[in-house]
Amino acid sequence: MSSENASPDPAATQVKPAAERAGTPALAQDLVDVPALLAAYSELHPDPANPAQQVSFGTSGHRGSSLKASFNEDHIAAITQAIIEYRAAQGVTGPLLMGRDTHALSGPAQDTALEVLMGNGVHTLIDSRDGFTPTPAVSHAILALNAEVPAGVGPSGAGQTGQADGIVITPSHNPPTDGGIKYNPPHGGPADTDATNWIADRANALLAGGLADVQRIPLAEARQHEALGTYDFLDRYVSDLPKVIDLDAIRQARVRIGADPMGGASVGYWGEIGARHGLDLTVVNPEVDPQWGFMTLDWDGKIRMDCSSPNAMASLIERMRAEGTGENESAGDAPFDIATGNDADADRHGIVTPDGGLMNPNHFLSVAIDYLYRHRHGWPAGAGVGKTLVSSSMIDRVAAGLGRPLVEVPVGFKWFVPGLLDGTGVFGGEESAGASFVRFDGSAWSTDKDGLLLCLLAAEIRAVTGKTPTEYYAELVEQYGDPVYARIDAPATAEQKAKLKKMSPSDVTADTLAGEPITAKMTEALGNGAAIGGLKVTTENAWFAARPSGTEDVYKIYAESFVSAEHLAQVQAEAKAIVDAVIA
Repeated sequence: MSSENASPDPAATQVKPAAERAGTPALAQDLVDVPALLAAYSELHPDPANPAQQVSFGTSGHRGSSLKASFNEDHIAAITQAIIEYRAAQGVTGPLLMGRDTHALSGPAQDTALEVLMGNGVHTLIDSRDGFTPTPAVSHAILALNAEVPAGVGPSGAGQTGQADGIVITPSHNPPTDGGIKYNPPHGGPADTDATNWIADRANALLAGGLADVQRIPLAEARQHEALGTYDFLDRYVSDLPKVIDLDAIRQARVRIGADPMGGASVGYWGEIGARHGLDLTVVNPEVDPQWGFMTLDWDGKIRMDCSSPNAMASLIERMRAEGTGENESAGDAPFDIATGNDADADRHGIVTPDGGLMNPNHFLSVAIDYLYRHRHGWPAGAGVGKTLVSSSMIDRVAAGLGRPLVEVPVGFKWFVPGLLDGTGVFGGEESAGASFVRFDGSAWSTDKDGLLLCLLAAEIRAVTGKTPTEYYAELVEQYGDPVYARIDAPATAEQKAKLKKMSPSDVTADTLAGEPITAKMTEALGNGAAIGGLKVTTENAWFAARPSGTEDVYKIYAESFVSAEHLAQVQAEAKAIVDAVIA
C-alpha cells in the first residue's frame, strides 16, 4: 500500500501528556471548568479536622482550590472575621483597603469578604473603577493614606482617622484553579508570622465552631452599606510613578516597551501608564480569561502565570524574536526594546530583551541593584542592599563593589518591610522575581513586591545607559564572575522536614564542600538574625541552602557555583548528603 493511501497512525495523532508540552499553547483539555470551580466555592465545605482543608498562611497568605475544599466560602468568611478581630486587637481603626486579581475565585471571595466586613461595620474601600487591583497598588495606597494620617493623628481631609490596612485576594502566579487571600497591616507589606499565625488559628477555630461567631449580612445589603466606600488605586499609583521611576528618560529615549499583563491585574494599569506619561508602550495582550486559555504550559504541564518561567513566558519570548524573517533576524529588528510580563497580582516581574530573551531573575536583580545604587543620588549613603538568602551571590559581589552593606534575610518579602519604611533598606529582592525599592528621595514607595515598578526600571536602564539589561549583566560577569545557579527538590517526610527546620550549625560535621573549605554554616540569617527554617553552607566560590517545602513532601536545595556547572552538580550532591545525614 502506498503512503498516500495509508491510514493515519493513531500514535501520531495522539496528544502528548501535558508535562511533555511545556512551553506550548494550552489545549482544551488543559483548561479549568470555571462553572464547576465557582459552584464548588459555595457548595463544598471544609472538614475542620482535615489539615489539608484548614486555613494555613504561607509566605503569601492562604491559598487553595475550591475543588479540593481548601479555598471555599467558609474559609473566606472565617479568615475575614479573624482579620477584623486581629486589626481591632491591634488598634487599627482606619479604612481597610481591598483589592482582587483576575482568578475566577477572586470575585466570589471578595463578595464573601464584603458580607463579613459590612456585617462587622468595618470601613472598607474597594476599587472605584470596579477593576482588578495589583498587590503593589494596594501596598502603595496603604502607605499613601497612612502618610496623610500618621499614627495617633487624624482625621485627614477625607475624614480618615487611624491607620489603614488591606486585604488582597490573589493566589499570585498559581494555576487558574486556585484562590488566595493575604493581609497587609498598616506598614503596607505582608503580615509577619505573629499576625498570620493568630489569624489562621482564629479562622480555624471559627470553622470548627460552624462559623457561629462570624458576623455577616447579605451581599445586596453589604453593597449598600454606609461603611463601604471606594478608592482610585489606579490613579494614585500611576500619578505617583514619576517619584520613583525616571519616566522622562524613558520617554525621551523613545524606549519601545511591550508589556504583557499575562491576563492579570495589571491589565488596566499598563495602558494608563503609557497614555498618561507619553510612553511608547504596547499592551501585548489585554485579554482577561479565567481559564487563561491563551497561556503556554509551564514546566509541569500546568497553566501557571509565572513571569520568571521560560515556559510560561514562551509566547512573549517568541514575539521578541523579530517578526518577519525568522531566526536570522537581528536583535535590532525586534518589535520592542524591552518586553515585560507580570503574574496575576503583578507583584512579580519578567524581563525579556531582544539580545537575551527572558532574563534569569537573579541576573536582573543584580543589574537593578548596580544601576539603582549608582543613579539614585537622593538615597541614604549608608543604606544596605537587601536580598533573601537563596538569591544569587552575584548580589553579594555587586554590593561589595558598590561599597554597600549586604542585608541577607530569610525567605519572605516581609523581612524587607522595616528597611523600606525607614530608609535603611532602600532595595529588597527575592530570587523568585519579586522586588521593590524606595522613591528618589529615599521615602517608601511600596513595602510589598512590585512587578510593574521593576519592569519600568528595565526600560529606564535601557534609556539611561543605552544598554539592555542583558548587556549590563554581561559587564557584571566580566567584573565579578559567571555563577551557575539552580534549585532541586529532594524527598522528605514530615518528620524529616521538621528536623531540617530545627537544624543547628553544629549538626554539620563536614569541613569542605565540593573541594573547598566551608567558610560558614548558618541557620540564622546574617542580616537580621532571624531563623531561616533550614540551613545554609558557604565556601569562597559556592553555597547551598536547604529548606523544607511547606506544601509538599520534599525539601528544596538552592545552590550556586562561581566555578562551573560540574562544580554546581558536585555542590548539590554533597549538599543532599549533608542534609540527609542529619534528617535520616
